Amino acid sequence: MPQQHGAWAMLVVPLAAGVVLAGPHPWHVLLALAWLVGYLAFQAGGLLLKARGRARYRRPVQVYGSVAALLVVALVAVRPTLAWWAAAYTPLLTVGLVSAWRRAERSWWNDAATVSAACLLAAVAHTPASVAAPPGPLALVGGSVGAWQAVGLLALYFLGTVAYVKTMIRERGNRAVLAGSLVWHVLAVPVAAVLLAADGPGRLSPTVTVPTLALFALLAARAAVVPRRWPHATPMAIGLGEIAASAALTALLVVA
Repeated sequence: MPQQHGAWAMLVVPLAAGVVLAGPHPWHVLLALAWLVGYLAFQAGGLLLKARGRARYRRPVQVYGSVAALLVVALVAVRPTLAWWAAAYTPLLTVGLVSAWRRAERSWWNDAATVSAACLLAAVAHTPASVAAPPGPLALVGGSVGAWQAVGLLALYFLGTVAYVKTMIRERGNRAVLAGSLVWHVLAVPVAAVLLAADGPGRLSPTVTVPTLALFALLAARAAVVPRRWPHATPMAIGLGEIAASAALTALLVVA
């Protein structure tokens, strides 16, 4: 099983937000199963590549990979338009596997690819039964502006989380990383405002604009204060803070 406990929030939050915003549908059950088992297959495959094919990792890859493949085939059979998403996920998957082979799974570019793959799921959940060929970004999510608003807000949050956690653990004391984290969090507030102001079919409710911006402002304050005041906070404390922030953002997106 994956040891990166923080990754579970990235797996669950975009999926939950996307399903609620799109309106729950039976095919979402297959989507959730394919996504979660696919993640297990991806993690096992990464370990296999990192270990240069060591035998102990082959069985997890075979089991998770086989089940994930069956689930994906069933999912695309139920909703063929999901196949269009291969254009987005193939390069992201490639980045992850190459990072594992190079033993650089903690690199910034791999983190960005992982976050992007997770956040896009909020849009994947909106995929309609039919789209024009080739579909544009709006057609691919049934014309829902709200789907892309959710993807943008989730990406702002999770990419910021990656930077913040690095300042607390692996890059503790690195001034360049701290500065980058602060810049990202400060800029996230106006960018979130722009995203929330977008108008169109299925847009997020304007009533969540103020509390969402307040949340991003609090996250910026946290990124500035916590690494300086509590640089040796335990991973448990950091994790609890992320759970609270993830839950708050999920609640805002769900009521939107």
